[in-house]
Amino acid sequence: MKGCEEVLAHRGGQEAGDPLPVVLVVAVALVDVDGRVLLAQRPAGKPMAGLWEFPGGKPKDDEAPEAALVRELEEELGIDTSESCLAPLTFASYRYERFHLLMPLYVCRVWNGTARGKEGQNLKWVRPERLGDYPMPPADAPLIPVLQELL
Repeated sequence: MKGCEEVLAHRGGQEAGDPLPVVLVVAVALVDVDGRVLLAQRPAGKPMAGLWEFPGGKPKDDEAPEAALVRELEEELGIDTSESCLAPLTFASYRYERFHLLMPLYVCRVWNGTARGKEGQNLKWVRPERLGDYPMPPADAPLIPVLQELL
């Protein structure tokens, strides 16, 4: 069992202290027929540019997380899926310097179309055991073992 210090280091190294705004971002692990997971590289000019992440984004006002993912997948990757194809898996809760991120991770195995980076982002299909080889934002790190265990 991990000690509290290890858990805190994994969560940004800070305990709840000064309140920060909570930012909801939804993400999805798209899993293809070969069991690979799609990662997208954050483009230049965005925070954490160059890091790899699970596709997704912020819900609009009053938009359900699943609806936001369906919309984001079409806007960012040009693929079509439905809310019924999204299975919740786990979530990340991570305190960054200026905000606290809450990020549910869904799994999707069914969609129409071929994923392509419509916003200039690089995409890569990655075997689950290789997910740790790609530099990711710190909030994504705890999601990898859960996803690997599933796949």
